[in-house]
Amino acid sequence: MTLKNIGNIPFKLSVLQSVFPDHTAITAKAKRLKDAGAIIRLKPGLYVVSSVISGKRVNEFLVANHLHGPSYVSMQTALRYYGLIPEHVIEIISITPRLKKTFSNKISHFSYIHCSESYFPIGITSATDEDVSFLIATPEKALCDLVSYTPKLNLRYMSEIRTYLKEDLRMDREDIIGLNTEILRECADVGKKKTMINQLIKIIEYERNV
Repeated sequence: MTLKNIGNIPFKLSVLQSVFPDHTAITAKAKRLKDAGAIIRLKPGLYVVSSVISGKRVNEFLVANHLHGPSYVSMQTALRYYGLIPEHVIEIISITPRLKKTFSNKISHFSYIHCSESYFPIGITSATDEDVSFLIATPEKALCDLVSYTPKLNLRYMSEIRTYLKEDLRMDREDIIGLNTEILRECADVGKKKTMINQLIKIIEYERNV
């Protein structure tokens, strides 16, 4: 096995040891490879081969899954990935049932928001980009996460939520009415801000019938 064989999948020191079995001080070897630009340190003990060596782009979402798991990419990051909001997102935001956490490395800045064990598995999908797959929220779950975990966001009336969707997030009407209300209902049953999510469902159903 060589570094190129590892590809763009984040790896631990044990994998590096299999590439260089004759090196007893594998931590020191990892530092030399990092300093040479052959690998990128994501956090203590976790690395990814640089694209110069692997020939493959480092996928930020796959890195997010590996940095702090179980987790899935969500909120503005996922909504932008689906093309549902126009703004460029510079931070990779994920949801996890573990403790909240932040990481910064050469790839990006990563934030993890805590959710309950019962809420976590709703609306997660596996997406593939180039040759890697990663866990990401469905559009509905990403929106629920954004509504539920944005501090001080408390929109009680349909008119307020409609303004939030169309003016603050700048979502198109076609995208709004295309959201799966069943996923939204599941989120409302076990998640936060149940009233807001239920009002969101009413807006979607109303818009579908206009």
